[in-house]
Amino acid sequence: MFGWDELVPNTKAEATWTEVSVFFRDLTKVLLVHETECQTCPICFAGSLPSKEYRALVLQNGFANGRSHGSSEEVSSEEDYASADDDEEEEEDSDEESCDSEDCGRDIMSVLNCYYIDRKAEIKMPSGQIDKPHIEDNRDGTVSLRYDPREEGLHELSVKYNGEHVQGSPFKFHVDSISSGYVTAYGPGLSHGVCGEPSNFTISTKGAGAGGLSLSVEGPSKAEISCHDNKDGTVSVSYLPTAPGEYKISVRFGDKHIKGSPYTAKITGEGRKRNQISVGSCSEVSLPGKVSDQEIRSLNASIQAPSGLEEPCFLKKLPNGNLGISFTPREIGEHTVSVKRMGKHIQNSPFKIEVAEREVGDAKKVMVTGRALIEGETHVDNTFTVDTRNAGYGGLSLSIEGPSKAEIQCKDNEDGTLNISYKPTEPGYYIVNLKFADHHVEGSPFTVKVTGEGSNRQREKIQRQREAVPITEVGSECKLTFKMPGITSFDLTATVTSPSGVTEDATIEEVEDGLYAVHFIPKELGVHTVSVKYKEIHIPGSPFQFTVGPLRDGGAHRVHAGGPGLERGEQGQPCEFNVWTREAGAGSLAISVEGPSKAEIDFKDRKDGSCYVSYTVAEPGEYRVGIKFNDQHVPDSPYKVYISPALGDAHKLEVAQFPDAGVSVEKPAVFLVRKNGAKGELDGKIVSPSGIEDDCFLQLIDADTYSVRFMPHENGIHNIHCKFNGVHIPGSPFRIKVGKEDADPAAVHAFGNGLEKVKTGQKTDFIIDTCNAGVGTLAVTIDGPSKVSMDCTEVEEGYKVRYTPLVPGDYYASVKYNGYHIAGSPYKISCSGDDLAERGAQETSSVVVETVQKIGKGRPLGPVLPLFKSDASKVTSKGMGLKKAYLQKQNMFTVSATDAGNNILYVGVYGPKGPCEEVYIKHLGRNNYQVNYVVRERGDYIVIVKWGDEHIPGSPFKVDV
Repeated sequence: MFGWDELVPNTKAEATWTEVSVFFRDLTKVLLVHETECQTCPICFAGSLPSKEYRALVLQNGFANGRSHGSSEEVSSEEDYASADDDEEEEEDSDEESCDSEDCGRDIMSVLNCYYIDRKAEIKMPSGQIDKPHIEDNRDGTVSLRYDPREEGLHELSVKYNGEHVQGSPFKFHVDSISSGYVTAYGPGLSHGVCGEPSNFTISTKGAGAGGLSLSVEGPSKAEISCHDNKDGTVSVSYLPTAPGEYKISVRFGDKHIKGSPYTAKITGEGRKRNQISVGSCSEVSLPGKVSDQEIRSLNASIQAPSGLEEPCFLKKLPNGNLGISFTPREIGEHTVSVKRMGKHIQNSPFKIEVAEREVGDAKKVMVTGRALIEGETHVDNTFTVDTRNAGYGGLSLSIEGPSKAEIQCKDNEDGTLNISYKPTEPGYYIVNLKFADHHVEGSPFTVKVTGEGSNRQREKIQRQREAVPITEVGSECKLTFKMPGITSFDLTATVTSPSGVTEDATIEEVEDGLYAVHFIPKELGVHTVSVKYKEIHIPGSPFQFTVGPLRDGGAHRVHAGGPGLERGEQGQPCEFNVWTREAGAGSLAISVEGPSKAEIDFKDRKDGSCYVSYTVAEPGEYRVGIKFNDQHVPDSPYKVYISPALGDAHKLEVAQFPDAGVSVEKPAVFLVRKNGAKGELDGKIVSPSGIEDDCFLQLIDADTYSVRFMPHENGIHNIHCKFNGVHIPGSPFRIKVGKEDADPAAVHAFGNGLEKVKTGQKTDFIIDTCNAGVGTLAVTIDGPSKVSMDCTEVEEGYKVRYTPLVPGDYYASVKYNGYHIAGSPYKISCSGDDLAERGAQETSSVVVETVQKIGKGRPLGPVLPLFKSDASKVTSKGMGLKKAYLQKQNMFTVSATDAGNNILYVGVYGPKGPCEEVYIKHLGRNNYQVNYVVRERGDYIVIVKWGDEHIPGSPFKVDV
C-alpha cells in the first residue's frame, strides 16, 4: 500500500469513482497474471484521473523489479499476505467512515490499495556470488529479464513467482569472453526444454574461417536433430527430445569442442501422457510327466540360455496333461530348464531343450507399414500394420507418449500380422516406441506429428517447494496429520507397528474441524508402519511409512496421496485430498488439474511433512490430477477423477439402515434410500475388490422409498454406487467390508535381495510375507527401463517374486494387497551391468495372485509383547518387607528401575501353604514402584522380584513372618 503523495508531491486533481476504478482495474491487470486471484472491489483515489506521464511514473517507480515502492515490509508467505489483506481492509473501513463528513463524497479516497506481486530473479555466478538481472514488465502478462554478465563460465538463473520457482527454474547458461572470430552457441535449447517439443538454439560461426561443424545430442532418448543455414554466419538448430531427463549437447568445430561444449539441458516431461500395450507370442515346450492344476501352484521354473542369462518362465498344463513351459527364446542353442518345488528340483529336472535359429525373436525382421507412424489426426483411429511372420517368437510392446493419452486398439489377424490403431485427442508431437523381443524394430522410436482439433481441455498447475522435516528421535512425540471432512473421530482408529514387529495403539486427536493428528512415541529407530482406519477400513494413503531417525531414501516414490478429491468430485464444490511428502525429503511438489474447465487450486502446508490440496472446477466431466515430486510422478499419478454435475435433486436423497458390518459372501444385504420428494430415477451397482461390477436390485416399497439389494461374491472392500438422475447421491460411492477376515495390507511385508541392488541378466527374487494378513489379491508391478520376465510362486511364508532385468537403471517395484500399497511400496531398485536389451521408454511388467490363508510358524495369534531393552542388574530395592513381615498387616518395600531401561515388574510372594493372599504394586513414576503385601500364616516366605524375565539383585528374598 502506498500514497500518491509519496510519488508526486502536492498532487491536486479530481476524478470520478468510475474513471479511477477503470484506470486501476487496468493497472492491476498489468500487474497480475491469470493464476493470481484478486479482490473485485473498486479502487478509489483522491483526485482526478492521472495523466499519461503520471501513470508512467507509477509503473516505473511503483513496481520496478516486481516491488511496490512505499511498502515498508516484504510479503513472502501466505500468512503475510493474509495480514496485508487485513490491514488493507482496515484502511478501507476507516476511509469509508471518513467519507461520511460534509467535505468528503463517497467517490473520494486518500489511499490507494495495490496488490503485491512478488517476482524475483537472481543469478548465481561461477564465483558463487549472487547478482540480480533487470526485470521488465511487457504489459502482456509476461516479463523480460536483461543481464549484463561480469564473469565467464556457468551461471545459474533462479526465477521465482510469489516465492516459488517457476517451471524449469533454476536455469543454467554459459557465458564466454571469446572475441568475434570464434564459434559460439546460444539459445534456450542449451539449458532447458520440454520432451516432445522442439528445443532450439543458434550457432554463430561469423569470422571463424574454414572448418567442419558437427553436432550430437545424447540423453535418455533418441533426439532428431535438424539444422538450417541462415546465410548470415549463423545456423539454427532444433532437436526433439522424446523423454525427460538431462541431455548433453556437443558442438564441435574442426573436431574440437567449442567453448562451453558439451552443454547440459534439463528436459522436463511437463504435460506428457503415456499409454502402452503388450502382445506377442511365446515358444511352448512339453516336458515329460503328467501334472495337476494343484501341483502347478507349488512349482516354479527358470530357463538358462547358453550365454548364462537366466530368466523365470511360465508353467502351464497342456491339453494332454503334460507339464509345459512358455518362454521367449533369445539365443540359439541348448537351454536348461529347472523346475522346482519349494526350492528342490522335481523328478528329471533340469531338462534340456534346443532352440533353433528361426525361433529366436529378431526385431530387425519385423515389418511395419502405414502413414500413421509419420502423421496422424486427432479424434480418429490412426492405423498401422505390424508383420512378425518372419521374426520368430517374441513379445511386442507398444507405447505412445504425447500431449494426450492416446487410446490404443490392437487386432490380431491370426496370420502373424497385427493392425494397431491409436486415437489422440490433442494435436502435437507423439513418440511411438515399438519393440519386439525387447529390441526396437527398424525406425523406432517414431516421431509422429498429429494435427487436428484439440479437446479444449484446460490445465492449471501450482508448484511449491517442500522442506525436509527434522529427524525424529526415539522417545520424541511423532505426529501424522490428515484431513477427512464429514466424519466422526469416534470411528477412527490408529496403530503403529515398529521395525521389530511390535504393534501398539496410537492416539488420534481432532486438531480442528475435519483435521486429525495421529500421535505416538517410538521406542526404536527405523521404519514404522502407521495404519489409520475409518470404520475398520484403511483411509486413502494408509498404511503409512514413518521413519524414526535418518531417512533411508527419498524421492517421488516415497510420496503418498489420498482423499476423496482423487476419486470423485462435484461441479462447483471443493475437491479435497492430502499429500504426505515427509518420507520423500526436500524437493519441489507440483499439482496439476486438467479437464473440460480450468481449476482453481488451493494449497495449505501443514509444516509437518504433509499438505492439503483443494481444487474447484466449473464444468462436469473427466479430469486428470497429476502430482509430481522433483518432476517425477508420485505412485498412482495421474489420477483419473470424474466430476459429476451439480447434485440438483440428488442432494435430497438419504440412506437408511446401511449395513456397516456383518455382510458375508453370497448372502444378500439390503439398505433403504429415501427420495424425500425428489423427482427422478435411482440406479445402483456394486464394484468388487477385483473390479467386477454387478447391478443392485432396486424395488420401490412405497411412493418415496427404495429398497436396494445387493449380493457380494468376494471378500474385501466393495464400493456401492448409487446415482439419482445420473448423479451420485450424498456419500456415494459407499464403502463396505465383506467377510470377517479381509486382507490387511499393513500386515504384509516384503524383503530380499531383489528389492536392493541387482544386476542385468541375473535372476533375482524377493519374498512377500502374507502371514496373518488374511486372504486377498496380491498385485506386483515392476516399472523400469526394460520389461522383465517375472513370476510369482507360493512359499511357506507367503509368495516369492522372481524377475530378471535386462537394462541397467532404476526400477520401481509396487506391491499392493487388495488395492492398497503395502508399507514401503513402491521400492526403488538400482540395477547395474551391461545392456542386454535396447533401452526405450519406461516398461511395465506385472503379475496378480489370489492369495491363500497363511499362518506363520511360532507366531502368536494374540497380542505381541513389546521388545524391551532393559538391564535387571541396575534395579535397586529397599524396605523392611524384603527382610521381615507381620501377620495381617501391610508389609512394604520399594523398587527403583530408573536406570534399568523399560520392562515389566513382576512380584510374587510364596509361603508355607502357597501364595500370599494379596500383593499390591503402585507405579510412582519414572519406573519407581511401591509394593505392599499381606500374609495370613506364620513361617518362611520367598519374595520374588523380576524386571522382565530376569531377577533383580538379591531376588529371591527370604522373609521371616
